[in-house]
Amino acid sequence: MTETESAKDKWMKIRSLIESVFKKTPDLSAILYLIGMRELGSSRQNYSKEEKVQLMHIATCRVLSTSGHYELKGTDEKGWPVWELKQKLPHQELFEQESYLRHHIIHYFEEEGLI
Repeated sequence: MTETESAKDKWMKIRSLIESVFKKTPDLSAILYLIGMRELGSSRQNYSKEEKVQLMHIATCRVLSTSGHYELKGTDEKGWPVWELKQKLPHQELFEQESYLRHHIIHYFEEEGLI
């Protein structure tokens, strides 16, 4: 099995895990949203559109922090994590960006013992 196939298998495992809980096949945005909720530590169900975008940003920062792109600076007055950009992301085409993010999401799920 090649490394690419392994990453693809892990990605499918993550999607299947989420689908088994929510009965819907998640896309990248939905996975980021769930990671953001997990990182926030809230069981709240209803978020405004702006808060949903913030949750996906929290998730993106968290997963990319493992490569040194972001650093957690603390929390804001609402208790939401605040991240600081430490290292610019590489310039990539859209497909490469998505692949880079998926790689980091896989690492997050492994690091957190979720897969």
